[in-house]
Parts: sequence; C-alpha cells; structure tokens
Amino acid sequence: MDQKEKNKDKIIEAFSNPENITKALVQGVREALLKHKQAGNSVVIWRDGKAVWLEPDEILS
Repeated sequence: MDQKEKNKDKIIEAFSNPENITKALVQGVREALLKHKQAGNSVVIWRDGKAVWLEPDEILS
C-alpha cells in the first residue's frame, strides 16, 4: 500500500466517527474563542436569528 492509499484510509477512518468530528469542532471553536478573548478581540455569534457582536469580556472561558 502506498502513502496515498494510507492517507485515504486515515481520512475514511476519521470521517467514519461523527462523535469524534463533533468533539474536534467544539474544541477548535473553544480554542478560537479563548484566543480572541485573550487578544481583546470581539467575535460575532448567531443569537435569536441575528448576528450579534460579543465583546471580549462577554466571551465565556
């Protein structure tokens, strides 16, 4: 099996478990929000059908 086939197998394996994908996405968002908060940057979230700006002190750690 060449490297390309090995990589393809790893990708198929990774996408075969939706729970792991969800965990990775949640962790990534959590880390991104923390970095924005630490840098003093606001972020936009979706709340009640509208885009809303959160100030750094409103971002939960």
